[in-house]
Amino acid sequence: MKYTHYYIIGCLWAFMMLLPSPSGVAHAQKRKVMNRPYIDQRKFHYGFLAGMHLQDIELEQNGTIDPANGNQWFAETPNYEPGFSVGILGEFFLTKNLGLRIIPTMHFGTKNVTFRNETNGDRLYQTIKSTYITIPVDVKFSAERFNNYRPYIMAGVTPALDLTVKKQKQYLLRNADVYLEAGFGCDFYLPFFKFIPEVKFMYGLSNVINKNRSDITDETQLIFTQSVNRARSKMIVFTFYFE
Repeated sequence: MKYTHYYIIGCLWAFMMLLPSPSGVAHAQKRKVMNRPYIDQRKFHYGFLAGMHLQDIELEQNGTIDPANGNQWFAETPNYEPGFSVGILGEFFLTKNLGLRIIPTMHFGTKNVTFRNETNGDRLYQTIKSTYITIPVDVKFSAERFNNYRPYIMAGVTPALDLTVKKQKQYLLRNADVYLEAGFGCDFYLPFFKFIPEVKFMYGLSNVINKNRSDITDETQLIFTQSVNRARSKMIVFTFYFE
């Protein structure tokens, strides 16, 4: 999997952030004035978000050979175009260290797919544009607050709907999916608001390849759909929350 190293680094970084610092005792007396000390104790608090993301698609290919001409096509996503994300955040207080978040978000982005003909070396390209509406439901586990920062890890599930699925392409993707997501971030308490940078990783659970290509009028285009068994969407999302 392309994102394996990102997951490992991210999880290790988040784990280290949540560990007590060896110098914590030495700095215990160096407390500062706490900004917005009671914001996390509200039963409900809200904000908005903006950020960027990278989209990927994991393809399981079967190497089907076109009986008409002997062509065999394979596909990959060699590069990623950054997309834009915007949304709103609502968080419910559960316990001192746990919160439940609901985050309606829109992601505007693209996936670039390269098709390679193993028979003659030809290449074709497809840009799959997407506008996702997602409603993540996450559990947030926060460490103890020290001065004006507080690291956390999170995990949850995200239903998603793509509003810009287009037909007459090599691949036609389904417009609905469900993602599992996990990530980490840190709350920074500023005098007038809370600023929260976060990184999370999303992995789609559904097969998003639409195998029913009744929209195709040129039957030679069916080989692209026939040569893949399933496809799963992935995203890395870099978010800035403001509460």
